[in-house]
Amino acid sequence: MSHAFGAQPVLDDVSFSLAPGGIAALLGPSGCGKTTLLRLVAGFERLRTGRILLGGKTVSESGVHVPPEQRRVGMVFQDFALFPHLTVARNVAFGLVRATPEAQRARVDELLALVGLAGFGARYPHELSGGQQQRVALARALANRPPLVLLDEPFSSLDGELRERLAGEVREVLRHEGAAAVLVTHDQFEAFAFADAIGVMDRGRLAQWDTAQALYDTPADRFVANFIGDGALVPGRLADGNVQTAFGVAPVRPLPAGTGAAVEVLLRPDDLVLDPGGGVRGEVVSRGFRGNAVLLRVRVGPATIAPVLTTPDAPCPTGAEVRLRLREFLPPRVAFPSP
Repeated sequence: MSHAFGAQPVLDDVSFSLAPGGIAALLGPSGCGKTTLLRLVAGFERLRTGRILLGGKTVSESGVHVPPEQRRVGMVFQDFALFPHLTVARNVAFGLVRATPEAQRARVDELLALVGLAGFGARYPHELSGGQQQRVALARALANRPPLVLLDEPFSSLDGELRERLAGEVREVLRHEGAAAVLVTHDQFEAFAFADAIGVMDRGRLAQWDTAQALYDTPADRFVANFIGDGALVPGRLADGNVQTAFGVAPVRPLPAGTGAAVEVLLRPDDLVLDPGGGVRGEVVSRGFRGNAVLLRVRVGPATIAPVLTTPDAPCPTGAEVRLRLREFLPPRVAFPSP
């Protein structure tokens, strides 16, 4: 599908599929088009070009626009969009208009227990924490047992640790209900905690749709390589299936060009080690404490800052001179032709 607001392109030939019960995330920086894509799937926007199918039925294409209320899609908004004048129970039951009062109560009780809010039905949204309000919003989205739930940055107002934990808990609730889901987020750790498949978006295009491990180990292009995880693109030359760099020889797969070609290989923080006999001299420009490890950023040239993972007791204060080399038994890495 492609979409534009007036003459301004927003989505460029985006295509993906999600199996029933699949859990996915759309990940990317602000303005990349991920929320627009979610709104198109929900039916809040009319699609310009292409087609959207839900459950094998076309809901959007030229001349066709099934309204949101007929798509059987649950929606969790960034601000939760709870009704402040309704209790938690009545918020959750809001969409159950066709159910009997007894069936409504049973479903509300079931969902509140599922999201860890049993006994909270009589409270009002303002009496809840942000995380609890998010759980109520999820329960409301699931009330009618939709086959698909869309979540538009629902954890963005929460602190980082709570975001990751809640993302994992929401995933388990969705699994229990058997609902497929698509989460929109700019936080890669949140996406990793939530999704089996992740689509990385860049300026309206879907740069890569893959698992978290594949995005980290084999990014499809430079944008994904720089956006996912810590790393550095280090210059080198291709020779016999390897890249000769200043740090040492790095195996690469797949081969990006012919022998002798100038390339840049993606090195991750655990690919480099501190070694007094290392072939590259650098200067520590920052230290980031990671609990049982420290992430150093080492300037090794006018345009290269290399991340290096080491132990907290390593004597490497900011400004210290260090030497680096590639670790032994380095697995194949990704390289891109030099720009």
